[in-house]
Amino acid sequence: MYSWVLWFHILSLISWFAVLFYLPRLFVYHAENADNAGFVEVVKIMEFKIYQYIGVPAMWATVISGIYLTYEIGFNGGWLHAKIFFVLVLMAYFFSLGAIRKRLLEAKCNKSGKFFRFYNEVPTLLLLVIVAMVIFKPF
Repeated sequence: MYSWVLWFHILSLISWFAVLFYLPRLFVYHAENADNAGFVEVVKIMEFKIYQYIGVPAMWATVISGIYLTYEIGFNGGWLHAKIFFVLVLMAYFFSLGAIRKRLLEAKCNKSGKFFRFYNEVPTLLLLVIVAMVIFKPF
């Protein structure tokens, strides 16, 4: 059973990261084309669907399968504590994307495309750290 759950966990993680990488890019388009109402309406639909229909289920699938895997291997080792901490940071980042999406929807977000380009790098850094914890188990 462990191998199947690990397989599912990795697939869920890939799906979640697709959202984490793509949604801020949509925010760039949204912010930089605010004067093009027709384009912004299409982007709003894309933002909603990628967040709600792909991101939320993929995040929860990743978290739930990760909890099972943690139970199976035992909750020991500093590397696992570090990994879980960075996953919690990643979840906070994901929920911040949801909050930003709502502010963009209401035209209450004044962040620039440049800000969103920078913000889009956060999941990359977290991915590097989380995968390093799993592979190298440094603590």
